[in-house]
Order: sequence, then structure tokens, then C-alpha cells
Amino acid sequence: MQECHTALCLPVYLVTFLTGLPANAVAFYTFSKKVRQKPTPIDILLLNLTISDLLFLLFLPFKMQEVTDDMTWSLPYILCPLSGFFFYMTIYVSTLFLTAVSVERYLGVAFPIQHSLKRRPLYAVVASVFIWVFSVLQLSIVVIMPYYNPPQDSLSSTTNSSNSYEFSNVSNAPLSDGINIVSFRNVCYEDFSEKQLAILLPVRLELCLVLFCVPFLICSFCYINFIRILSGLPHIGRRRRLRAIGLALGTLLVFAFCFGPYNVSHIVGFITRKNPDWRDMALLCSTFNACLDPFIFYFSSSAVRGTLGSMLQGARIRLAKCMFCGCHIHWSPWKGTSEPQKDKGPKQVEMNTI
Repeated sequence: MQECHTALCLPVYLVTFLTGLPANAVAFYTFSKKVRQKPTPIDILLLNLTISDLLFLLFLPFKMQEVTDDMTWSLPYILCPLSGFFFYMTIYVSTLFLTAVSVERYLGVAFPIQHSLKRRPLYAVVASVFIWVFSVLQLSIVVIMPYYNPPQDSLSSTTNSSNSYEFSNVSNAPLSDGINIVSFRNVCYEDFSEKQLAILLPVRLELCLVLFCVPFLICSFCYINFIRILSGLPHIGRRRRLRAIGLALGTLLVFAFCFGPYNVSHIVGFITRKNPDWRDMALLCSTFNACLDPFIFYFSSSAVRGTLGSMLQGARIRLAKCMFCGCHIHWSPWKGTSEPQKDKGPKQVEMNTI
């Protein structure tokens, strides 16, 4: 059975939720407003990436509840595959949208004239729809596998009751007539049979290769060449160049740190035919993506920087007003009542004059 210690996992989930939700909400508001006014491909892609992060954060409390209950599932069972589906799907949706953003940036630098002539928001919309549909189809295994219970002999079930993997909380109870009864337990995604693992492990390896390795290679190619081309352009300011290079390197680091360990565990699990002991730690790294993406949004979009700057400026003004009002209320009793009465005469004269 997988274990995620409350002292470690719960703080990570809480920090990710409390920092990622407001940051992604600001990004969602900014990109939504900009897409409605003047859509560009990069803004459409970043908006979809923000939606992916928000979906991840909205279903993160289910993981918090599971960790709080010592990895037992006390909620209705239907929420187990549903929350798992959104939890894992949004991880791979993020990899694909980060890759799409890297391709968009590379084409804009490598082929500026040709790309500007063929650049259409519709292409970004079509790419976004494809990414969502493709990811949903690929990750549908998360919903299907807990309900997939082929007949098997009881010896095989007993032998594999110790094999824990990620996508089940059901066990098979074969009857004499060959019909299986699915007995639900108070754990989520545990105890897979050999026939379930025979399907699940290759699918997980395919997810690693198609939804992580290929996008990571494309993203690396685009950003490495993006940095190389950008470094040789003389007419770009030093500050802007450094910010773009930092964005490219930061995206690659996020890609490798957040998604690398989790997908490596797929390969290890396929080879060893069991769940690696460090898989929970790898999944925690993927959780950080939801609070690191806003940094990419900040350096990618001047609109996000402008919205955040306006919000901070408004907060400073309101704070200053509150402090001024507090000081005024604290100071006014010492002035006595003579000064308001002193001002009453001139004000009355002015009103009479009007």
C-alpha cells in the first residue's frame, strides 16, 4: 500500500493550494480579459494552461483529505476515480501546453516574418482542443481500470494482493460460476491483479513516452535554439534578453523537476512490475507545478505583470488609507471639540453666500 506521510504530504499540498489558487486565479482573469479583447496564440495557450492548473487545484483537496485520513478513502467511491482522473490528467495537459508555448516562442524567433504572416488565433484554439481531447482519451485508463475486473483464479488474486499500483481500490472475489464481484474497500487505487497490471503497466509506460519524453525533447529543442538565436540578436535590450533566457531555462527546469521523477517511476514500475517506494515523493514534485506555473505566466506576459502591479498598487493605496484613517481616529479626540465649532462659522457663511 502506498504511504504518504501526513507531516510531509499535507504541508506540500497546502502550500501548493494556498499559493497556486490565487496566483492562477489572477492569471485566469488576465488571460480571459486579454483573449476577449485581442486574442493571440500565446495568450490562448497560457489561458488553457491556467485552466489546467485550476482544475488540478480544485481536486487537490481530495488528496488532502486522503492524506489526513492516513491514506484511507472515506469519501464516496465515485470520487476516487474522478479525482484521480483530473489529478493525473492535468499533469500531462500541463506538459503538452508548456511544449506548445515553447514551439510558439521558437517559431516567433527563428522565423519571425513567416510566422507573423501565418500566425492565427484559430490555430491555437485547434491545438488546445486537440490537447484536451488527446489527454482525456489517454488518461481515461484512470477511470476504467478500477472497474475492470476480469475473472481469475483465487491463487492469482492472493498472490497479487500485495502488488500496489496507482489506479485501483477494488479487489476481485470470483464465484464458482466465473462471475466476479467487485468488493470496494476504504482505500483508493490499490491491490491490482495480474491481469489488471498486464494492461496498466504498458499503458503507463506509453503515457511516459508519449506525454512526457516526446514533449520534453521538443521543449528542450525549442528553448535551446530559442536561447541560441536570442543571444545573437543585437537589437534586443539586455534586460529583455535576460528575462527571455531566464524564462526558457526556468520552464525547462520546471519541466524536469516537476514531471521528470513521476514519469521515471513509470519506467521503474514497468521494469520491476511493482510500485517504487519513492513514488509518493515523485508525485509531490508534480504537485509543485501548479504554483510554479504562475512564475512562467509572470515572465511570459506583460498583461499578467500589469495586472499584478495594479493589484499590488491598489493594495498599497488601500493599506495607506486604512493606516491614515486609524491614525486620524486615534488623533482626533485629542483635538477637542473647539476646532469643529471654529470651522462651523466660515462654512455657514459660505453656504449663506451661495
